Amino acid sequence: MASHNQYQLFETAAGVAAIGWKDAAVTNLRLPAPDALETERSVLRRLPGAARAEAPADIAAVIDAAIRYFDGERIEFFEILVDPGQQPPFFAQVYAFIRTLGWGETTTYGAVARALEAGPEHARAVGQAMATNPVPLIIPCHRVLAAGGKIGGFSAPGGSTSKARMLELEGVPLAPIQHGFDF
Repeated sequence: MASHNQYQLFETAAGVAAIGWKDAAVTNLRLPAPDALETERSVLRRLPGAARAEAPADIAAVIDAAIRYFDGERIEFFEILVDPGQQPPFFAQVYAFIRTLGWGETTTYGAVARALEAGPEHARAVGQAMATNPVPLIIPCHRVLAAGGKIGGFSAPGGSTSKARMLELEGVPLAPIQHGFDF
């Protein structure tokens, strides 16, 4: 197995996505965007020097699961090995907690902070962890909402509209879209 980052682009019903991996761990997931070139540039910004490669079987299975997810199939990503790289300890705790959220399950930035016994004043730090999440979908940051069930921010292609579409796929009823962070 290669011990450097590799990546592959793939088509979904929502656009062109990309996955990056090192050994058997997913290191990056780029949510679908309309343009393959933009998707590839984004992956290479996150994984400089990564080589485009044929996905090994375990990564190909993740690609297949992501394609099926964007087709509307109920898919869980709990078992996928991820390596989000060097993260502040609090971000690592946030990611571990968020990974426990299943299909259609949502929480808020403040509730994540409280669950990690960090206090609601850490809600912004939770939002920052979500904004820099290198493996969205698998670490399901789209399931973390602002106070009052508002959509909150989303740094993926399409912004909060993409977040809303992903939640709609999962059958989550949403308040009207609010742009920007509303902690």
